[in-house]
Amino acid sequence: MSKSQTPLTIGWEAARANAKPALIIQTAMLALAVAYYTNPATADTLRHLAEFKRAHGLGFVVVASIAAGAVVPEMFLILFFQRGRPHFMNLRNLAFTIPVWGFDGSLVDLMYRAEALWLGDVANFPVVLSKICLDQFGYNIFFAAPFGVLTYEWKNSGISIQPVHDLFTWRHYRDKIIPTLLATWAVWIPLMAIIYSLPLALQFPLFALALSFWVLLLTYMTNRFAGKVEADAPLALSVSEG
Repeated sequence: MSKSQTPLTIGWEAARANAKPALIIQTAMLALAVAYYTNPATADTLRHLAEFKRAHGLGFVVVASIAAGAVVPEMFLILFFQRGRPHFMNLRNLAFTIPVWGFDGSLVDLMYRAEALWLGDVANFPVVLSKICLDQFGYNIFFAAPFGVLTYEWKNSGISIQPVHDLFTWRHYRDKIIPTLLATWAVWIPLMAIIYSLPLALQFPLFALALSFWVLLLTYMTNRFAGKVEADAPLALSVSEG
């Protein structure tokens, strides 16, 4: 990290660079949540989705996580930044992102179910606030952000062991995890307020809808740390590399 940069400025750069897509997905998620409570047709459609998720359990979680976290972002990269021409690097990217996001999605679904067990499957203010705090200031600080940065740095370094060594140093946490957390909170705290305002069976499906954007942001952050993208780059996946 250069002398002119701080964790705050790097986190702000990432949030600013992705502000428009973040606002779009936050608005879309809010509209969907409002429609669930006000529009019977939307509510019926989402209840069918919830029943489908219940019926297929872990299989649904893994497939949805892979689709949202690996396949959709890679298709975005191919369509918009490779002029529709797949490259070998896309297969290599998928070989990495498919197991990562399948595993991560499974943990998120487990956390949602644990929170519902501990705090209740209700959408009142104290419960929603408690779940946001556990999610963003517990799970995210101690696992999600370090795991996300580690896996993408591991990929960017050619599967080097060095990022694993760096993970347990204060300098790494200060320079890379804290900026990621700041950018994450700007996006996910509003999203989690929306997600936790819905019944448990719908929380993971809506998380999956937002996951693709998170992959954009995480890729942006890790490529910024690696010096592979300028601070004002418009989207994370515009600089994704193999």
